[in-house]
Amino acid sequence: MDAVRVALLREVLAGTEWLGATRRFAGALRGSVVSYGGGLLLVGSAEYEPWHLAAHLVDEAAWSGTPELSPTLVRHGARDSDPAHLAVGLGRIEAARRGETLLVVSPGAAGAPLLERVHDARRAGATVLALSAGDAELPALAHESLALPAEPELDLDTVQHLVSAAAGENALPAPRGRRRLRDRLSRLADQLTAPPSARW
Repeated sequence: MDAVRVALLREVLAGTEWLGATRRFAGALRGSVVSYGGGLLLVGSAEYEPWHLAAHLVDEAAWSGTPELSPTLVRHGARDSDPAHLAVGLGRIEAARRGETLLVVSPGAAGAPLLERVHDARRAGATVLALSAGDAELPALAHESLALPAEPELDLDTVQHLVSAAAGENALPAPRGRRRLRDRLSRLADQLTAPPSARW
């Protein structure tokens, strides 16, 4: 879905809860991966692999200059003979640690084996985000979730388009006020290393 179609879809959804909900969820996704410098794992259920979302996040990462948004697609049926970018199996979720983000996309029940791995990843310190339709247990494991109701106004594919587009949007400038120590140190270093200004 191109930018024009996303803009039209947003126009249609203006005034509904979905536009704000997808932007909040995308903000949580972007904030999680950017603050830790990447480490985004994307996994679906055994019956559904979110290829489309993976491709859109790769595009958004390139267009927005935010490489942290580019995910590692974790596959239930990955084989060693697959190309490297398709050979990442569920064991990668078991290895997830603090600083990594796990985004789970499920159009139905995620299944006990996946839920168990997600639970373990969260206990190990990974940030868990869930985008689901019809799964009661997955949102409870997530730090942030976006769940479509049983009779959704939008389908899961459309919501994924909205989330990926919003995640790639350039953030607004941070409000003035308290700055982080790293920001203050960076500003001071810039001032100290800048050439002296000419005085007339």
